[in-house]
Amino acid sequence: MDNLISVRDMCKIYNPGENEVRALDHVDLNIEKGEFVAIIGHSGSGKSTLMNMLGCLDVPTSGSYYLNGRDVSAMKDNQLSEIRNQQIGFIFQGFNLIANLTALENVELPLIYRGIGRSQRHKLAKEALIRVGLEKRMEHKPSEMSGGQQQRVAIARAIAAEPPVILADEPTGNLDSASTREIMDILKSLHEAGRSVILITHDNEIAEQAKRVVRILDGKIVEDYFNHVPQNKQTGKKANQEA
Repeated sequence: MDNLISVRDMCKIYNPGENEVRALDHVDLNIEKGEFVAIIGHSGSGKSTLMNMLGCLDVPTSGSYYLNGRDVSAMKDNQLSEIRNQQIGFIFQGFNLIANLTALENVELPLIYRGIGRSQRHKLAKEALIRVGLEKRMEHKPSEMSGGQQQRVAIARAIAAEPPVILADEPTGNLDSASTREIMDILKSLHEAGRSVILITHDNEIAEQAKRVVRILDGKIVEDYFNHVPQNKQTGKKANQEA
């Protein structure tokens, strides 16, 4: 398979000098197309900084980052904005939906910025909402939906234009256990359909549902392994663990 993401010797340093903080410390990481990867670490580990780099929300102090074969590590803000719009579908913990727009309008919004015509973006948005099971909620506003439903709208928004990368930052952090299972099942189904999914989490149980787990500590990758253990779809626990 081809590398979707290739990070080489990446550092991110805040306050350079005597009191510098190395949020990322010479990180190397390859992610192939079609992988489902969880990046896990506790608060302050560097996982959020790494997510910002992978999502082109920030640039490294040094090192390189190739996304789909393009070196994005030295791009300017307007170039990074275009990459984010064209290449990455974001799912955030806080949903980030526009309160006065319907589910359908929320999903259509980023498609407008992509320059997609009205009829086509309407079609893509409807298809995405149907895919996440919200065909009966398209005209509802966020305040009229549960947290789990709002996150499904956010997923539909992220996948509508079929970007190469789905980047999910703590997507279940604000959800109850039932909604968490629903969201994880959707992410798994996206992966099974061939999407590349990168999940950022602090939760071991969530991370273990991915096919590959990358653990970060003090700005360094300390563990990187593939998860081959069969899983119980209902609990998300490994099959050989007690529920």
